[in-house]
Amino acid sequence: MNCALRLWVLPFMAAASLSGADGSSVLVPMDTAQTDHLRAYGVAYHALQQGVSVEWLLNCRSGAFLAPASRGIEQYARLLGVSVEILSSAQVAALRATMAEGNQESILLEKAPRIAVYCPPTAEPWDDAVRLALDYARIPYDTVWDPEVVAGTLERYDWLHLHHEDFTGQYGKFYASFARAPWYVAAKEGAEAEASALGFSKVSRAKKAVALAIRHFVEQGGFLFAMCSATDTIDIALSALSTDVVEEVFDGDPVDPGWPGKLDYSASFAFTGFRLLTDPLVYEFSDIDTTPTRAQLPRHLDKFKLFEFSARLDPVPCMLTQCHLRTVDGFMGQTTGFTKSRVKADVMILGETPNIDEAKYIHGNVGRGTFTFLGGHDPEDYQHLVGDPPTVLDFTRNSPGYRLILNNVLFPAARKQERKT
Repeated sequence: MNCALRLWVLPFMAAASLSGADGSSVLVPMDTAQTDHLRAYGVAYHALQQGVSVEWLLNCRSGAFLAPASRGIEQYARLLGVSVEILSSAQVAALRATMAEGNQESILLEKAPRIAVYCPPTAEPWDDAVRLALDYARIPYDTVWDPEVVAGTLERYDWLHLHHEDFTGQYGKFYASFARAPWYVAAKEGAEAEASALGFSKVSRAKKAVALAIRHFVEQGGFLFAMCSATDTIDIALSALSTDVVEEVFDGDPVDPGWPGKLDYSASFAFTGFRLLTDPLVYEFSDIDTTPTRAQLPRHLDKFKLFEFSARLDPVPCMLTQCHLRTVDGFMGQTTGFTKSRVKADVMILGETPNIDEAKYIHGNVGRGTFTFLGGHDPEDYQHLVGDPPTVLDFTRNSPGYRLILNNVLFPAARKQERKT
């Protein structure tokens, strides 16, 4: 098995025991027969909460879920508008026989992961696609921010999400457009007061401490999922941990925009060899992001392709790329995608934008844990602007982009549970 994680891969004959009292099972299809792909993940999570094991059928009906037939699971699915099929023991046996002949595998999900979302306690003028997905699928989560992270509370959780955050202390690089906006002024003042309360003289130093705590969480077995600007800024902060000179260019101070910095790339999660873009008037953090190079790509051609993986040899990337579509509409963000030459050699590219030098979806291991980065801000809002209304998932319930997010939410349930130390 080509992965660092130990998964419960079910032998096809033994897996047949996961059925109802009469041998029947409930199948949650994830192909085009599914009426609500996003809430289907909520049905699987709900079953895990009830102590019911669920099988994730990789590459079978686009990543279907199979559980023992019960009135409770079936009724909950119907309540959420999720399509289900009741299979007899003979039908389940036939399904398993078909799976045994192809590039398909059954992964056992046993325990609902404990989920945390990193977000400030104050409202922000943009939405978080992961929180939208979790709320829509009715998957519970806690929110954490800098004080909780620095205090070590991440050890309570299995899965942590980061979104449109700035771990460099440059206040999101919104200075050029929003320096006088009330929300920007309040956020800047709040960040400075919070850094001081935590015992740091600069916001950049506080954010680096947070980044280090998040890396420790992953090293000890945590699962990290990040989107948009959180992906590159956390790596910038981590790479700067070993040098004081970087602090001279953080906190929004005007400096030479060509200053390359002194960075320790070995400390980062995913990226290497990047250069910082420290001019506060430039809405970019580094040359990791591909947004400035995408002018030649018209919106109707902006699509990324998911790679196909062996369900038996590479179950982890296979889980993360389960979808009813292999080509997904692109979407932008402050960090839209990742320059391939900046992605570390041992990081797996799960999805890429053809014809341009862009990795869109990547995954890797650090210590006992994993990280997965997805470029862009909102899979159903091509160019989400500050102040735009949030996406209404009732209208996009079969979104392939949002499915990638929810693949990551269920992914920790497939790992044999180990206590972090």
